[in-house]
Amino acid sequence: MSDYDVVRVFCGPRGGYGNELGVVREGSFMPDPSERQLFAEKLGFSETVFVDDPERGVIDIYTPTLRLPFAGHPCVGAAWLLDVPELATPAGAVGARQDGEFCWIEARAEWVPPRTLRRYATAAEVDALAVPPKGEWIYAWAWEDEPAGRIRARAFPGRDDGIDEDEATGAAALLLTDRLGRALNIIQGAGSQILTAPQPHGWTEIGGRVVLER
Repeated sequence: MSDYDVVRVFCGPRGGYGNELGVVREGSFMPDPSERQLFAEKLGFSETVFVDDPERGVIDIYTPTLRLPFAGHPCVGAAWLLDVPELATPAGAVGARQDGEFCWIEARAEWVPPRTLRRYATAAEVDALAVPPKGEWIYAWAWEDEPAGRIRARAFPGRDDGIDEDEATGAAALLLTDRLGRALNIIQGAGSQILTAPQPHGWTEIGGRVVLER
C-alpha cells in the first residue's frame, strides 16, 4: 500500500469533526486510474486525492467508486497540505489561499455534479432525518439564523459505497451558496463548519479549517 497522509477538512471551531481525506502525495507511483480507483476503495474515505505535481498543484480525485473532476473538501485539504496558490483539476483551475486558521478555494457551481438541495423548515427536522434510500444525492438543509446566514445541513451521497452520510461537503455548499446568492456559515454532519462567499463572475469561495491527522 502506498504512503498517504490523512487530513480532516472543515473542522469545527475547536478542531474536532471535519471530513477525513486521504492524500497520496506521490501520485506518480500509482499512475493508472484503475489502480487509483482500487486504492481509494481500499482506503474507504469519502474522497482520496492523488497528487501528480505538488509544485503546480495537479491533483486527481476519487470516491470509493468513481473519479471526480472536482470536489470541495478534497481541494481545500490538498491546497492546505501542499500550500499552493492554485490547484489544477480536470474541471479547471482552482484558486487557493490561506487566511489565518482557514484555507479557502475558489470554484464554480457548474463544476459540481447534480445534487438535490432539499430545504427543511427547521434545523431540528434536518437533525432527525434518517438516511434516505440509495440513488439520489441529497443535501438537506435549513436556516438556523437566516439574517446571519447560518445553516444546518446534512449530506447523503446516495451511492452504494459505504458512505451513507458525508460529514462535510464543499461542493454541495458551493451549490447552495450559488443558489442563495449570499455568504453562508454552515454546520454540517456531527459538527463540521464550512464557510462560503459568492465572488464576481460566477465564482464562489469555500473555506474551512484543516488539521493533519496522520
